[in-house]
Amino acid sequence: MPDRVSSRIAVAFAVVGLVAALAVGAGLFVSLRTLHQEATISALGDVAQPVLARVRAVTAVTELRPVLTALRSDVRADLGIYVIVGERVITAESGEAAVDVGSIALGKDMKAGESIGGDLTARDGSRVLYSATVVRRDGAVIGPIAIVLTTPDRSGALALRDLLRVLPAVALVTALIAIPIAWLLSRSITRPLRRLADATVVVPAPGTVSEPVTPEGPREVRDLTDRFNAMTGELDRVRTEERELLANIRHDLRTPLTVVTGFAEALRDGTATGDGVARAADAIALEAARMGGLVDDLRSIDEVGTAGVSLRPEALDPAALVREAVARFGPQASGAALELRAEAEEGLTLVADRAALERILVNLIDNALVVVGTGGHVLVEARVAAGGASIAFRVSDDGPGFPPGSLDRAFDRFYRADPARTGPGTGLGLSIVRALARAHGGDAVAENLAPSGARVTVTLPGVPRAG
Repeated sequence: MPDRVSSRIAVAFAVVGLVAALAVGAGLFVSLRTLHQEATISALGDVAQPVLARVRAVTAVTELRPVLTALRSDVRADLGIYVIVGERVITAESGEAAVDVGSIALGKDMKAGESIGGDLTARDGSRVLYSATVVRRDGAVIGPIAIVLTTPDRSGALALRDLLRVLPAVALVTALIAIPIAWLLSRSITRPLRRLADATVVVPAPGTVSEPVTPEGPREVRDLTDRFNAMTGELDRVRTEERELLANIRHDLRTPLTVVTGFAEALRDGTATGDGVARAADAIALEAARMGGLVDDLRSIDEVGTAGVSLRPEALDPAALVREAVARFGPQASGAALELRAEAEEGLTLVADRAALERILVNLIDNALVVVGTGGHVLVEARVAAGGASIAFRVSDDGPGFPPGSLDRAFDRFYRADPARTGPGTGLGLSIVRALARAHGGDAVAENLAPSGARVTVTLPGVPRAG
């Protein structure tokens, strides 16, 4: 098969046209052959009229052969002349008749002058056409007399000749109609496909958005164009996220690197002395820990965003996990004069990945402690979700809550409510929380509380989804 759509359409039209021409030609051949047979039989009937007059003048059967012999010179050489008298067949030639005309069925109700026609097989296997005309005489000859004229059946050759005369004109008209249709059909398909192919070559410059391709052509091609536009839109979104990701990483690394560089220079040139050495070391350790946390968060994002999370489900006690997570942040909360407490229904069971669930709780509590000021309150809960088949983990605080319009973006990577990005977080915590929750078949949602505060709820099924 050709490798181009237009060529395949042209081949398809050619094959369909050929098959149609063969079918039409076969039908025309049969019709033309029948017409030629009828015309030949009718012509035989016309030739039989003078023969009929000569035979009627014969008064005895014995006189028929000389009359038929004399008639042979008056008609075409390819015509056969026969006379049927009762069960006898009389012909001009001596010997056995070339055609068994005695097999012709003459109806008893046929009147004088009536004729019938058809085709027979000659003794040599060829086909002949005949016309039989009935003569009734009174007197010496008793019984019906039928005059039969035969001629070789050339209707097939004549029909083929006529067909060959007509087919070129039919083929020309068909080509004049089919070629423009095939061209328009091919163009309606290949033009939008070429536009798609051209669009795949053009790579938008950084910071620009791909121009969508206008859907046109058949429905399948329009669907393909819509999917291509959706794909390019998704690629634009991913490229935008990648640019934002790199910008955020540069920003989040610049501050700790500046601090580390500054204190390292102070230690090297001796500017930091006495207690300053300890402060420089503490600052370097703190900023290094921040950079280490950023690297760990990036690794987690890469794991949940590419290969997915490799879960190791086990039976867990949600209440115990909540209490352990709260106890882990107890000293930090006490040092900041915050109230951090846990409330969990006892007797709950959950099959989940322990490390993933601990990471979810740690990220949620850490985010809440960051935004709550001195004297604030943070509540960590584990309860049965609506429907009873899932467990809901809630972390509520009485801080400022999410800024207006930010709830939908709260789980985006590197999103921070602080536009200056001066806070201690990386902006990846909630993104990791949602990714881990969805890996279990659950989800995470954020909401603001009245009059102030916020709550993040993670709902996990009792048993994580397979795969």
